[in-house]
Amino acid sequence: MYIPPFSVSAEAINLIAEISGQIERYAIRLEQEDGLRLRKANRIKTIHSSLAIEGNTLTEDEVRDIIDGKNVVAPIKQIQEVKNAIATYELYPSLNPFSVKDLLKAHGVMMQALVDDAGKFRRSGVGVFSEHGLVHMAPPADRVPMLMDDLFGWLKESKDHLLIRSCVFHYEFEFIHPFIDGNGRTGRFWQSLILGKLHPLFEHLPVENMVYANQQAYYDAITASTNVGQSGPFIDFMLNEIFKTLKQHQGEFLPLASDSNPIDKEFGIKFGEEFGIKFGIKFGINDKSLLLLLNSNPSSTAADAAEQLGMTQRGAEKLMKRLKEAGVISREGSRKNGIWIINK
Repeated sequence: MYIPPFSVSAEAINLIAEISGQIERYAIRLEQEDGLRLRKANRIKTIHSSLAIEGNTLTEDEVRDIIDGKNVVAPIKQIQEVKNAIATYELYPSLNPFSVKDLLKAHGVMMQALVDDAGKFRRSGVGVFSEHGLVHMAPPADRVPMLMDDLFGWLKESKDHLLIRSCVFHYEFEFIHPFIDGNGRTGRFWQSLILGKLHPLFEHLPVENMVYANQQAYYDAITASTNVGQSGPFIDFMLNEIFKTLKQHQGEFLPLASDSNPIDKEFGIKFGEEFGIKFGIKFGINDKSLLLLLNSNPSSTAADAAEQLGMTQRGAEKLMKRLKEAGVISREGSRKNGIWIINK
């Protein structure tokens, strides 16, 4: 049996133990009263982040609108990418992560109307380029079917922990680059699918969002593994991302609209309409989430907001600045010890 080259570090072993401890906590979290809303929110983050890594510029709000069937004014190609990703993730429960046939099916849906060979292995050479030139030249096209069969054979028969197998597969998949396009988004999706065999909660864990926030580190980990000829560095990176994502989301709670919540009570379920007119701006899901956070914890910092909302600190700072400049929120007291006021 073919065995891809990889090493399992002491850090990786410790992370497997840490992740195992966090899994059940997150599973319990998904069973809370807002679990359905959390699943949807995480699906939006997953699709947005995985496509953003590939250059799609649509926002989380626009992705949510497309999922909800609303019209979005944006480049047709980018809208198609989102619709394809939605359709692919809907296939999640029916796909077998150990099946090459199912991989081709998933790629066919993911890249429908975007490339001519959607759902087919590439028939020409392909390289990965950066602004500095060629980063990686993938194996010749005529070797791809054999390489993928070998990789899937190992994935199915190996006795290594599924966490390790998922990371090794992800790296080897990107190294082989089996498709003419869509390798990144398909590889990340397939790792989540493999992890779903470890626990179903991985269907609803936005690891892609963490990768997006650490995009350069993601590529650096791939490069480091390529340089040493085995996927150990990439394993360490991805296990860290999985652990951080689990830890971040296990305690996250999306407040439900009710009379007991002053934000929802005043703004109503149709948040963003009357309140948006009042301040002359369009509100989205991140705006409301931030306001709910500041309402429950007025002393929250940008770092706190970034952790709770699953975005970068810079993104949280821009969100706060936008609402502050619009007059929606204001700061009372010093920068260090002050609090946020929502100008209702």
